[in-house]
Amino acid sequence: MHLRYSFRIYPTAGQRASLERTFGCARVVYNDALAARKDARKGGLPYPKSTDLQKLVITAAKKTAERAWLASVGVDPLIQSLRDLDVAYRNFFDSVSGKRAGRPVGLPRFKSRKDSRQSLRFTRNGFRIRGNGKLNLAKIGDVRVNWSRALPAEPSSVTVVLDAAGRFHASFVVDVEPEHLPEAAAEIGIDLGLTTYAVLSTGEVIDNPRFLRKAEKKLKAAQRRLSRKAKGSENRAKARRKVARAHAEVADARMDWMHKQTTRLIGENQAVYLEDLNVRGLARGPLAKSVHDAGWATFRRLLEEKAARYGRTVHVVHRAFPSSQLCSQCGHRDGPKPLHMREWSCTACGVLHDRDLNAARNILAAGQADRLNAPGGPASPGVAIPRRARPVERGTHRNASGTGRKPHAAGAAGIPAP
Repeated sequence: MHLRYSFRIYPTAGQRASLERTFGCARVVYNDALAARKDARKGGLPYPKSTDLQKLVITAAKKTAERAWLASVGVDPLIQSLRDLDVAYRNFFDSVSGKRAGRPVGLPRFKSRKDSRQSLRFTRNGFRIRGNGKLNLAKIGDVRVNWSRALPAEPSSVTVVLDAAGRFHASFVVDVEPEHLPEAAAEIGIDLGLTTYAVLSTGEVIDNPRFLRKAEKKLKAAQRRLSRKAKGSENRAKARRKVARAHAEVADARMDWMHKQTTRLIGENQAVYLEDLNVRGLARGPLAKSVHDAGWATFRRLLEEKAARYGRTVHVVHRAFPSSQLCSQCGHRDGPKPLHMREWSCTACGVLHDRDLNAARNILAAGQADRLNAPGGPASPGVAIPRRARPVERGTHRNASGTGRKPHAAGAAGIPAP
């Protein structure tokens, strides 16, 4: 299982200049390789292989006057830039052929030096961790790292990232074995919302922190100061970084909160059931800002990643399931209800329901029922399980996207829980 650990790094002024020069060289190599493949396609020539591109845009280019400065940086990030281009083309072809699920992926595009995020990757030959804790990068030197925790294994690669706020991070990829927790007896259903972030089938309510809404006044002030600066001036660049830092604080606070909540839910429950929300559609409506602030997709992704790592199950109930229309006591379907109706009484049994708690209980029941008939589960009561079910399940008999394709198990890559 591959995990990613990210740490803040603090390069010196000279190291920052070297990193920025390496960013530029890797970007030029990527663009040159992309241009070579586009020219080959227009000319009806065979698709250039990666080895041929490496000789053309790196080895041979260093000997020319126009690209002689490529020799001033390490070769490892340049080669990894070509591999990123290969991955971009592979994703495009897999998307066109139907091998890749999800949103359609377009052709690779040229990178710009004005992009707010720059990155480059070093493999084992391009970096090492010193005994004093500093990170040694080829042709850059020893960089100070803020180690918030120890790495569980020897990293196979490190990606140096410069974000829009001007911060440098080192993201290490390590290969570890899954750490299955002791089996828990509890299972929960979760109803996500905006008034309250989540209501659990146990009755617990998780309040919506609304990080963006709380920082909105500060963000507006920073954005107004940015709009007053002359375009192209140094003062405008400084104001832009201040706006980016304000947004980064909001994103970091939200991610920290989500990690803590998902770690607790996965640790306390053997199975977690969610409803497949149409986040993309909701994000185009009048509640778009609140939907983006909630970050439901990230919350679900973290749950799935940690479930795969710790031996838990995350099951997603299809979005067509009427969780808010069914009575969790008698199962009677009472019809759709407006959003302002937070409580309702079942017309069949007369039980008074809290809208969100009732939906969470219905999601729990539907998820448990779906798991019995999921791939690897028993076909009917009393029948032995023919094979072990996947640790992470997505979708029901119809998958989460409703396209009829087989659901894919979620990967475990990502920053692990603290």
